[in-house]
Order: sequence, then C-alpha cells, then structure tokens
Amino acid sequence: MTARLSLFAASRDDNAPESIVELNSRVLPRPDFVRPTFDQVYAETFPSVWRTARRLGVVESAVDDVVQEVFVTVYRRLDQFEGRCALKTWVFGILMRVVNNYRRTRRRKGAGHATSSVVGDPDVVVDAGADPLELASRSEAGRILHELLEKLDESKAAVFVLAEIEGMSVPEIAEATDTNVNTVYSRLRAARKEFERALKQRALRREARDG
Repeated sequence: MTARLSLFAASRDDNAPESIVELNSRVLPRPDFVRPTFDQVYAETFPSVWRTARRLGVVESAVDDVVQEVFVTVYRRLDQFEGRCALKTWVFGILMRVVNNYRRTRRRKGAGHATSSVVGDPDVVVDAGADPLELASRSEAGRILHELLEKLDESKAAVFVLAEIEGMSVPEIAEATDTNVNTVYSRLRAARKEFERALKQRALRREARDG
C-alpha cells in the first residue's frame, strides 16, 4: 500500500493522443469468447470491487450492501456480457452506477457528503492475515490516502482511484464510468495535480510540526 502513494514516480502519460477514437459499444465480441461463470467473476473481482467501493467513499456500514447489489446485478446481467470489454471494466461499470445511486440516496436523506469518515485501508480488511507490523504501516498509508482523496471532488476521485490504484486504462475508465475519453484524461490530469499538491502540503505541515 505504501508504494501506491508514490504514484508519480512512474506516472502514466498525462497527454491524450491527438486523435482519440470514441469507445464503440457495438464492437463485435471476440470469436474465441467464453463467458465466465458467476463464481469465476465473483472470485476474480470481489476484492477490487470491495476496496474500490470503500475508496470511493461508501461508509463502512453500507459497503457490504453496496457490494451485494453489485454482484446481484452481475448475476442478473451476466448473460449480456459478451467480452466486448475486459471483465473488470464491465463489472466496474456496474459498481460505478451502484455507488452513484448510493451517493444520491444519502444526499436525499440529508446525510451530507456521501463519503466516509472512516479512514482505514480497505486492503487491511481484505488481507487480515498479513504481518501486524505490515498491517500497521499499510493502515497509516491508508489513512493518508483517504485524507488526500477526500480533497478531490467525486468525479476526479473516481478516475484517480480507477487509474492509479486499480491500474485501469483511460479507455477502460471511460467505458466503466460512461464518460467521454477526453473528459477522463482531463479529470485524471487535474486529479493528479491536486493529489500531488495535497501530498506536498501535508509533508510541509508535518515538517513544521516535527521541526
């Protein structure tokens, strides 16, 4: 987890290509496509779905319900998945819609910001068998990451998490979030700059406090 905070040492290309072909949802499925079973989809994507829901601000008390809704939808729609995009991209498209519905519901109920005040690292929960010292280090890194992500607006935080933490490409993010590719590039560039600025400000505050 700590290594994930060094996101800019190996930063991906910030510049969109000069000519971008929009994603085409009517791309024919691969001729060798074999639809995975629900159990295979669940096993492959559950950890990333759970931790991404938390990092996108779903409160701890609601994350199990959100994740359950994601996989209920996956189960119901699996026969529609034809391999036109990566499996993770397809599942994350469902996740983003469920998270957005969750946020709207919390706002309607007057819950204020639809983000979590709990700052634990999702990986610590997912990987509870790790060494205690490693867990402590990752938990601290998780608190830092959460603190910095809270400074981004929801759309920027989403593309940042999907790109920098989940390792998805910009076209995959555009597909998952139903967003124009150029818009994703723009949001990601802005999110990286804001994240880096917040990271530097945090470091300066810590130096001032410790010095």
